[in-house]
Amino acid sequence: MNTINSAPELLAPAGDFDCIRAAVENGADAVYFGLEDGFNARARATNFDLNNIADIMQFLHRRGVKGYVTLNTLAFSDELPQLQTIIRRLTLAAVDAVLVQDLGVARMIREITHDLAIHASTQMTLTSAECIAVAERLEIQRVVLPRELSIDEIRQIHGATKVELEAFVHGALCVAYSGQCLTSESLGGRSANRGQCAQACRLPYELVCDGELRDFGDQKYLLSPQDLAAFALTPQLIEAGVRCFKIEGRLKTPEYVANITRHYREAIDSAVAGHPVQFTRRQIQQMEQSFSRGFSPGWLQGCDHKMLVPATSSAKRGVLLGRIEAVHFDRVTVTLEYAVQAGDGVVFDGDRAKDDEQGGRVFQVFQGRTPISESVDSGVVDLTFDRSNINLSRLYAGQQVWKTDDPRLTQQLRRTYETADPQRRVPLKLTVHAESGRPLLVEGIARNGCVCRVESEQSLEAAQKHPITVDVLREQLSRLGGTAFELLEFTATIVDSPMVPLSVLGKLRKQMVEQLDRSLPTPEVVLCGDNALDRLRYQLPIHEIPTTTPLLTVLCRTLDQVRACVELHVDRLIADFQDIREYRDAVEIARGSDHTMLLATPRIQKPDEMGLFRAMLKHRPDGVLVRNLSGLAFFHDQGIPVVGDYSLNVTNELTAAFLMEQKLQWLTPSYDLNRDQLMELVQAVPPQWLEVVVHQHMPMFHMEHCVFCAMLSPGTNKTNCGRPCDFHQVELRDRTGVDHPLVADVGCRNTLFNAVAQSSAEVVADLLQAGVRRFRIELLRDDADQIRKLYSWYGQLLTGDVSGEHVWRTLNAMNRVGVTRGTLESRRNPLAIL
Repeated sequence: MNTINSAPELLAPAGDFDCIRAAVENGADAVYFGLEDGFNARARATNFDLNNIADIMQFLHRRGVKGYVTLNTLAFSDELPQLQTIIRRLTLAAVDAVLVQDLGVARMIREITHDLAIHASTQMTLTSAECIAVAERLEIQRVVLPRELSIDEIRQIHGATKVELEAFVHGALCVAYSGQCLTSESLGGRSANRGQCAQACRLPYELVCDGELRDFGDQKYLLSPQDLAAFALTPQLIEAGVRCFKIEGRLKTPEYVANITRHYREAIDSAVAGHPVQFTRRQIQQMEQSFSRGFSPGWLQGCDHKMLVPATSSAKRGVLLGRIEAVHFDRVTVTLEYAVQAGDGVVFDGDRAKDDEQGGRVFQVFQGRTPISESVDSGVVDLTFDRSNINLSRLYAGQQVWKTDDPRLTQQLRRTYETADPQRRVPLKLTVHAESGRPLLVEGIARNGCVCRVESEQSLEAAQKHPITVDVLREQLSRLGGTAFELLEFTATIVDSPMVPLSVLGKLRKQMVEQLDRSLPTPEVVLCGDNALDRLRYQLPIHEIPTTTPLLTVLCRTLDQVRACVELHVDRLIADFQDIREYRDAVEIARGSDHTMLLATPRIQKPDEMGLFRAMLKHRPDGVLVRNLSGLAFFHDQGIPVVGDYSLNVTNELTAAFLMEQKLQWLTPSYDLNRDQLMELVQAVPPQWLEVVVHQHMPMFHMEHCVFCAMLSPGTNKTNCGRPCDFHQVELRDRTGVDHPLVADVGCRNTLFNAVAQSSAEVVADLLQAGVRRFRIELLRDDADQIRKLYSWYGQLLTGDVSGEHVWRTLNAMNRVGVTRGTLESRRNPLAIL
């Protein structure tokens, strides 16, 4: 059980080696970083060469710091051999743990070795103890919790699992659940599940309600959350069971890493010591200066949609410096909220969406007519600028001024990690035995496992005048400046008053440090002697082409759609409703017409939400389409057939095999697969394992954040919002003028769907030839006539009466916004950067 006296690990990000040094020198207990080879969720970071990982781990371990490597993306079938090689090399390099998203990759790691710890990335979307229980079967030691959990929910999870919990405490917040965002993939072919997030959530959107464009003034960034800053919640997070505090920021600067790490080091140390965690306003402003879109507690204190997404900005602006009082011919008078000094960078409030902001460096600061060279942090000042950068005539009284850069703070932070001498040292315990007639013996052990045992060359003589004392021994042997060590504990035994020359102590101290440096422990690791991937693949069932007739399932989102499908004698139906109370009617309609009906679970299951599963169970459907790991065991144990959906993120045969072992009937591959990758998966597994979605509106953002509540209600969350989602049809209009449908689910989570439908018609012939017999159409707002046309065309496609190209062109022509081939476009590369 966690107590306030148990300090959590402080985990800092590193996009390059300067960031690693910044983290180490400013108090991080561990650092996480990615490889140049890919497979990490921050592909745009500098990242690290696999050939250098062993040296990096030696550096970290010498300093008493752990190193974790991120392999936190989905892996395709043809990439598994490369990943196997990487995993073996990381194990031999003494990496302390790898962060993993892909269930199949985790399984392969455990087949290769039991000496490399696995941490489940937040990309794995483990939102409850029930989800964690499934991942625990892969011997996962730690779970990085989704950012959308509150402290109360974290506490509940901690009480129901023995797996270590890691939580983000600072940095950028994704508006969508990590591992469940398909926006970049849908709109641009660069998957967030492959480290290529396009940050579409930071773009401006307009809201269309019931067909009318709403004007919200300067609120344009409807999907851009403020940053997380949980320093004030440190005691509560520790008490709730968080064993690791994680700082986001592998794309940030070393100065950011230094700044944020040292502040959270202070917060943790204060909390563990029983002191209140209270930062001064200046400390908070300095943290904001490194990077901030505005600080917030995120979801840690529960949902407050208006607080989380003010919607007025989406990018770093720095710290509010003050407001303009007056604009003169050659200067600007500002009432200060924060310190300013000549050389600081500032920006004046403007329309960022239109790139209409002015900014530059402060040339001089005046109080009255007196120029001030030092920093001024309050009162009224006059600022002058290079007139070529700023048109003063465009500025006005009341306009906000933001401080975007503080060169002196930057230099201060750089000094913490650019100096030759370590700023943070490894605690050392020394034991000394000094006895006349015997050599002086010094033995030591450091917290990083390094040891030493040195003796003087000559035996000690009895002192005539100045016998050695404990204080002199401690003082001489503690002179460890310039090394990575600091003396923490010292014990000395002195027998028969020996004399010890200072030169002897100096020589022994040098030998002691040399031994400590050479004695860094090398962990023993055991790797499997065979090819683990080949072994796992050999265990897969034989790929056989079934002789059964293709089956076309239709997923419905309203009862009217269910009725329309019943009239068309659709093979199989799935109900995916916002109001699950309507599931009873859906099941009854299907049973009354002798149709098979499956019910879809929500994509997310949090603590206290198992009641939703029990409510679905009452209707005894023919099966359940499971969209999160927690539903697998629940419905199977109740005797309900279970089918896995795309949100389980199956991109390779190892993940598919693991999930099928959890008693799935079949599963839907991830939407991150392109055409070639899907065909590779089909060839690697029994085709009867798979159901392929051939027509859908891609679900892009899946969010805990509720736009309905934030923009159409006076409330702050589902307890007081009045449920505008029940009464209004909403779309979000992007910068190109396309209106994307927004839908809320039973848990008040929002999904933004791509307005343009995606058709996989042109790949169906290849899938049929490879043995796939299950296909699915997913409806959104389609009416009966549209459903009839869709079902007719895809039905004819499956019987071979029309070609895939003909179906695609027909659907494209009859749809107002067209139809895209989307992720299954031929030769499409999900790693391509726009």
